[in-house]
Amino acid sequence: MTEVVATNQTILVVGAGISGITAAVEAAETGKNVVLVEKRPYMGGRISQLYKYFPKLCFPSCGLEINQRRLSAQGGITVLTMAEVTGVTGSEGDYTASVKISPRFVNENCTACGACGDVVEAEFDNEHNYGLDKRKGAYLPYNMAKPQRYVIDPRIIGTDDAEKAKAACKYDAVDLDMQEEIVEFKAGAIIWATGWTPYDAAKIQPYGYDRYDNVITSVEFERMMDKFGPTGGKILRPGDGKEAKDIAFIQCAGSRDRNHLKHCSRICCMASLKQSTYITEQYGVDDADAKGTIYYIDIRSIDRFEDFYRKVQEDPKITFVKSKVANIIFDKENNPVVKGVDTEGYHRYETKHDLVVLAVGMEPSVNKDTFPVEVVINEHGFIEADEANGGIFAAGCASDALDVNRAVQSATAAALRAVQVVNRVAGAEG
Repeated sequence: MTEVVATNQTILVVGAGISGITAAVEAAETGKNVVLVEKRPYMGGRISQLYKYFPKLCFPSCGLEINQRRLSAQGGITVLTMAEVTGVTGSEGDYTASVKISPRFVNENCTACGACGDVVEAEFDNEHNYGLDKRKGAYLPYNMAKPQRYVIDPRIIGTDDAEKAKAACKYDAVDLDMQEEIVEFKAGAIIWATGWTPYDAAKIQPYGYDRYDNVITSVEFERMMDKFGPTGGKILRPGDGKEAKDIAFIQCAGSRDRNHLKHCSRICCMASLKQSTYITEQYGVDDADAKGTIYYIDIRSIDRFEDFYRKVQEDPKITFVKSKVANIIFDKENNPVVKGVDTEGYHRYETKHDLVVLAVGMEPSVNKDTFPVEVVINEHGFIEADEANGGIFAAGCASDALDVNRAVQSATAAALRAVQVVNRVAGAEG
């Protein structure tokens, strides 16, 4: 059984992406006890699925590792993975949280040797790669996953594959008898850092994401560039496996649209600008066939991002077309053909590309209709900063559509507010 030692001076952080880890570490470094709850089998969130950050184009594994090291150095943080908060009762300074912990079927003896994965035959869509490839029924979620421990997919429990995995383990780490647990514990304040989810591109019917193989999303493109990703770091068309050199990037795919997400998702412009640099990275400056086209309503690159925008504008391989793309069709060779009107010159275009990348919008991971605790949520599904929330504070993309830098700032602010609450509790009890 999992035991959580917590009091009304403990801070509960829900979500262990970059915002949750930041909030947990910042709170712990002030001397507070923290319980960090993550529904995935590992920490890191969507940062772990990115290839590079903008505007420096550095790899997120570096920043993620630094934060994980900070977390490991703090003795006051209890981490629960494969765990979800199912309910919260009480009020500021005196909450009781109910947390459901799903079985991993692998215990702390695991050395991540991979023997269980080698013998298991069943395969499932790889969530870390957005379903672009398959993973085994016994798997390590990704190479830097923390905890560095395998997971047995519950769909193979009771099958020969599960028994093979158990027999292959030399460390007695595979435990097929693990059961779901419900734990309850106290907390004085709660930081909600459940992050974001990409908007469902299949809902944007004119773009044909659910009908055409060679239309992908921006988050899938990130995984494609990673050498540990589904294509080994190569830009390949899902439809036929051929190299994609002429790439279209479509802005506001689901954002700023009354039929989809009304809000601006803020990261999309910079994501497409960043991803346009991947073309030269992949094929070099001398390949005349390698080029990109960014279809945009307007480019929102504020503050320090403006210099990055100018740099991309100066790249002769990148073309900008001011237009809301009307629709995408496919020719006989399965090439996507982008159609619309250039609003700067009001010229109709019908342009063939090898691959289309949709810069999908950002929405909160937790649906406002299924939120497990009473908080003030705006029309877009984000948690509002409101006194009615008591000791519950939103961090990162649970509070708004934010890039990594602003999400970290938001998490630090949330941690300070939570610390103030538990300090008041301590003062009142003292």
